[in-house]
Amino acid sequence: MVELRLGTAKQIIVQKVREAERDILYKEFDQRKGEVVTGMIQKTEGTALVLDLGKLEGIMPRKEQIPTETYHLNQKIKGYVVDVQKGTRGNPQVVVSRSHPDFVKKLFELEIPEIYEGLIEIKSVSRDAGSRSKIAVYSTNKDIDPVGSCVGQRGIRIKNIIDELNGEKIDVVEWFENPGMFIAQALLPAEVLAVDTKDEEKFAQVIVADNQLSLAIGKAGQNARLAAKLTGWKIDIKSETQYREILAKQEETTSENNNEV
Repeated sequence: MVELRLGTAKQIIVQKVREAERDILYKEFDQRKGEVVTGMIQKTEGTALVLDLGKLEGIMPRKEQIPTETYHLNQKIKGYVVDVQKGTRGNPQVVVSRSHPDFVKKLFELEIPEIYEGLIEIKSVSRDAGSRSKIAVYSTNKDIDPVGSCVGQRGIRIKNIIDELNGEKIDVVEWFENPGMFIAQALLPAEVLAVDTKDEEKFAQVIVADNQLSLAIGKAGQNARLAAKLTGWKIDIKSETQYREILAKQEETTSENNNEV
């Protein structure tokens, strides 16, 4: 009877120690939300990847994976910590993402010294994971070219980030407080002729040359969509010819109304 009680007490102590260890690990990784971690792919669970992060197990659900990437067992990959959850039996589980826009932001912070040192600020990021990202950067120091510093001579600085993202295109643009100027930058590589903004509605009418319209909109509307996400503005793009036609119709309607009066 005494041995039984001792055995039960031992089990309780062991259980309490394990719970305390799990809580310590949970708190440690909970503080690492927003960081980039490296793990090895252990196995798959349905469409999710299970990663060995050393002290803990990480999971990368399908929605957090880059659609264009192929993964294999024992592959080392980097990811962005989006959450830490209590998994089965109370074990902490780290949710890791490669598709999150902030993964791109953290890679820039790690690779570009001026960003890490606070000389250049990342204002916003928009992303179609595996295809294209746009990142807006700014510096209060007039002697620093924020875009040039991020890209580097012949693109050498940004190359490591693109390689990590397996060739994902990245547009680095300069942030401006003036919304019209910022929107024009966000639509690069297209050249913008004019931007008319309505601040209350956060709506912008953008005019581009006829031969720039398809570039401004992008394939399946990607460039315009990413620019809208980057700026937080609704953007309507018209070619110069389309805009002139709209003005002509408005003038015609105004003239007709005046004649009726």
